[in-house]
Amino acid sequence: MIRTNLSTRPFYNERLVHMWLIAVAVAVLAATAFNVSRVLRYSRSDTRLQTQASGDESRAADLRRQAARLRASVDPKQVDFAAADARQANDLIDRRTFSWTELFNRFETTLPDDVRIASVKPRVDRDRGILLTINVLAKTVDDVSTFIENLEKTGAFMNIRPADERMDDSGLLISSLEGVYVPAAGKPAVRGGGRR
Repeated sequence: MIRTNLSTRPFYNERLVHMWLIAVAVAVLAATAFNVSRVLRYSRSDTRLQTQASGDESRAADLRRQAARLRASVDPKQVDFAAADARQANDLIDRRTFSWTELFNRFETTLPDDVRIASVKPRVDRDRGILLTINVLAKTVDDVSTFIENLEKTGAFMNIRPADERMDDSGLLISSLEGVYVPAAGKPAVRGGGRR
């Protein structure tokens, strides 16, 4: 067996090993650089978020103090006064939507010949709606009863009841009727021989 090396220079394939080592070193350096950049980026982001969170907490505490101060400065009498003004404004709006023409058209279609209307007074009630007080002059109680029946048949008047009845000097019955008026309940019909 020959134990000598016959080549002038032995070839051990060192170049391939060096290239592989350089590639591994480059990959390790790239991974390290990537990791370092991520750590720095997240560190800055974390610092920024902590600063923002502490600022938000101090702002929230300041807003809570302001809210407590404002609550303490609110006068309940002023709130009640504002609520009363709002109720009055709503009442005026409700009155503005009340149609006198529609109401009198309904009276025209239901009024018997021997009954006259002396006065009408509407009032808006929160719970019941529009309450009417109607003062009528009639010859007999039956004429007033007929008028009440005619009003309730329209569907726009409910619970019409005489509140007060008395006779005047000329012998006419003065009756004060009270009841609920619901304008949207029915349309006023025009009777053939009615007054205009």
